[in-house]
Amino acid sequence: MYLKLTRGSRRTAYSTAQRFHYRQPIAFAAQEQIDYHDTILSPAANHPASTQHTMRRSLPHILAALSVAMLLNAARGDEFDFEAELRPLLIARCGECHGPQVQKGGLRLDARHTAFKGGDSGEVIVPGSSDESELLRRVSSDDADERMPPDGMPLAKDEIELLTRWIDSGADWPESDYDREAKRDRRLDHWAFQPFERDEGGGQKDEGKIDWFVEAKLKEHDLAFSLEADRLTLIRRLSFDMLGLPPTIEESERFQADDDPQAWANLVEEALNSPRYGERWAQHWLDVIRYADTHGFEVNTPRDNAWPYRDYVIRAFNEDKPYDQFIIEQLAGDALHADEATGFLVAAAVLLPGQIGKDDESKRLARQDELDEIIQGTSATLLGLTIGCARCHDHKFDPITQRDYYAMQAFFAGVDYGDRTIDDPGREARLLEAASLASRIREIERDLQLRPPVDAQRNDEYISPVTAKFIRFTTLATIDDNRHEPCIDELEVFATSDPARNVALASSGATPTSSGNYSETGKHQLKHVNDGLYGNDHSWISNEHGGGWVQIELATPAEIDHIVWGRDRNEKFKDRLPVRYRIEVSLDTESWQLVAAHSDRIPIGTPPEEVEALLRKRPKDSSIDVAGFVAELEGLKTKKNELEATRTVYGGKFREPDTTFVLRRGDPEQRLDEIGPAVPSLFKVTSSDTNASEQQRRLALAKWIASPDNPLTARVMVNRIWMYHFGQGLVATPSDFGLNGARPSHPELLDWLAGEFIRSGWSVKHIHRLILTSRTYRQSHYIDSHATKTDRDNRWLWRFTSRRLEGEAIRDSMLAVSGELNLKMGGPGFDLFKSRGGLSGFPPVEQFGPEQLRRMIYAHKIRMEPVPVFGAFDCPDAGQATPIRSQSTTAIQALNLFNSQFVAERADQFANRVRSVAVGDLERQVRVAFALAVGREPTDSEHQASLHVVNNHGLATLCRVLFNSNEFLFIP
Repeated sequence: MYLKLTRGSRRTAYSTAQRFHYRQPIAFAAQEQIDYHDTILSPAANHPASTQHTMRRSLPHILAALSVAMLLNAARGDEFDFEAELRPLLIARCGECHGPQVQKGGLRLDARHTAFKGGDSGEVIVPGSSDESELLRRVSSDDADERMPPDGMPLAKDEIELLTRWIDSGADWPESDYDREAKRDRRLDHWAFQPFERDEGGGQKDEGKIDWFVEAKLKEHDLAFSLEADRLTLIRRLSFDMLGLPPTIEESERFQADDDPQAWANLVEEALNSPRYGERWAQHWLDVIRYADTHGFEVNTPRDNAWPYRDYVIRAFNEDKPYDQFIIEQLAGDALHADEATGFLVAAAVLLPGQIGKDDESKRLARQDELDEIIQGTSATLLGLTIGCARCHDHKFDPITQRDYYAMQAFFAGVDYGDRTIDDPGREARLLEAASLASRIREIERDLQLRPPVDAQRNDEYISPVTAKFIRFTTLATIDDNRHEPCIDELEVFATSDPARNVALASSGATPTSSGNYSETGKHQLKHVNDGLYGNDHSWISNEHGGGWVQIELATPAEIDHIVWGRDRNEKFKDRLPVRYRIEVSLDTESWQLVAAHSDRIPIGTPPEEVEALLRKRPKDSSIDVAGFVAELEGLKTKKNELEATRTVYGGKFREPDTTFVLRRGDPEQRLDEIGPAVPSLFKVTSSDTNASEQQRRLALAKWIASPDNPLTARVMVNRIWMYHFGQGLVATPSDFGLNGARPSHPELLDWLAGEFIRSGWSVKHIHRLILTSRTYRQSHYIDSHATKTDRDNRWLWRFTSRRLEGEAIRDSMLAVSGELNLKMGGPGFDLFKSRGGLSGFPPVEQFGPEQLRRMIYAHKIRMEPVPVFGAFDCPDAGQATPIRSQSTTAIQALNLFNSQFVAERADQFANRVRSVAVGDLERQVRVAFALAVGREPTDSEHQASLHVVNNHGLATLCRVLFNSNEFLFIP
């Protein structure tokens, strides 16, 4: 039946409906309102026929029809017209708090699938039982604190009776177009989740397509490109942007004089092939993943082995490692002989075991925090998604559920923070080189006949190769006239077959015995002599003053040529040191062979000046250069130890994955369903194998992220590249491509770049070339007043936006101009602070040697501690990810650049460099200083003012002024 209301019947029905106390406007669908036609209410449950209409009549009109329909229905029994009676009631009285716009308590009552699902506290409608339905209990409650709706008049008796009868009759809710539309998640239509739009840029060649897209936007806004910048500006822009350093005078002059049409393209290639490029662009990546060399939080202890990851990133950029491979290696490099790469997973701050409560609840919470850091780092960096926001509840903006969050967590359920041995391909070659050094070491020691005094920390006994099963160390006397029992920290034995493998370890099956033990418990037990742990707390002590022996029985006989022993390998204790000893080997403990002893060592305590005299007393050819041999011997031993050292990286430790559960409100004490690894459901990808190994889980995730079919990965990376070139991304929120992020200014350009990125084999340098050779990049930075009125923020790219250099580039450029920059690459970081971590504070280093004059990317980075001087220039402290650096202007910046000791010393060195080029000629010194600092000759007024400064305050003052000039500090 159809109920048609005339104008008069509307007034009558509205008068009747006033007793239902409807007061609030109704919102029907997400960001839309549905047209409930004021003239027709159909029992066929097909209205609304469309969700594209807007509310055309006022709420009283609908309620009038509703009230009449309810009166008619009451007369015909328990037959319900859901669309005419129930849905309008639920929308009108419940929709403000539980409708499409707002879902308090996670409850939405206007749509079928959400109403029956219930809210955070469970289901609210139990078909067939109004007594068990929370909805009825709340709307009929007499308690004002419990009754719903909370504001306005409560439901009328007729309304409560209608809901009661409907639920008791089975709560029949036919699915309508409205329900189907409500069920569809419109957030899935978001631009970033769609495949790339293929726009070929008006048929332009690749090198012209960027300009075609940009010019199209400029024309839309009545704007045009600026003129091309001059050549000095271009080379300085390119050098600062790509290398983080100013061009040399020679480079600048050569480019400005080069009339080859390919001069700019050739200069771009030079920049891309420079090792300085990787150092510059790796810093951008480290900002995003919050890399640091300490653990963070209150204790902030050092991460001594984090730096191999930093070096890996630099190499990756320099080698133009395909970006898809770069992703896969960072998530599963242990499967691809790229162990350093997994430092990405554990780059964030983490609590150490001593900082976590000893109760299991605290440990479980800390574990969830660790995994959350991995999820946030992976999703925001690689996908531009804030999946971490779904830890406690479904994402408030993006179509990411809490189940998606824990399914993502399952990929990392076997990852622990910590150091891991690097299984690098060059290890075998290093061991062979170490073995060759060992023969030379033995040769020198035989020639010298005497060896240095015993060392409490470490003593290397290089012996002629011999097959042995038993190795015995016997103490004949200890330091201080046998005052104490001898102590051995660790007795290590190395085989010729594997020079770096200690075959005496208990973990290798070796067994210790002794003549007697100081203790059977505590720090100094027999088992500590070969447990592989260094330090006094893991050492063995004899029960005999000045004597006793300890013996290692190998699991199987082995040919050995190197034995290492010490009193305390951590160098804290020097007492109990054996000064007279012998080392013997045997195959059966019946027949022993002496292989090393104290007799060829210089007595401990011998003054340094007597060492060479004693060495010269050996009976062999005295023409041998003893001092030279001693120096060579020490160098060979140091190099051999470095070659044999096991390399480690703070890249995570991997084990069998824990079972992952969805956690109510993110609380590890409130487990819900078990869940396996799966990518977010919005991407409609088949779930991963729950039984897959830990490594296979990470590898599967990595391959999905790095897939050409993933709509986010390429877009996110090309946007980051664009942002670092221009100072702002095509998407202004580079780590948030979700609904709460910014929309792209040039969506077609973004998609074309992403597609070109993939087509090029994921070459980062290819994207650089396209951008750097574009007209868009080569524009002048000068400001046009007309364009400024239209586009003050230069969103449409009508000019190149000049911007200040980052703190690291400012420091590196000062060192380059002063002639002090140390270009040594790789390895452990140098110190900017006197402490590398801990609770004792971080006083800055004040004396700068060659190590401190390396590029700042190689500094030992203290988490959450501003870098001296240059930290004021918005350097990230690695406490949080920094996808965009802020550009503040503060008084402390000016004070640091003009008054700090570091800058003053660099200005002095800059002045010395200038003097060495223009000796005694002040006018030429001024010109040279300008050329080195800003790449040009001074103007007449600058030249006269500079001469005045030099004559009155010295050349170093002028150099400091140039360091503080905008021309020096800004990318032009």
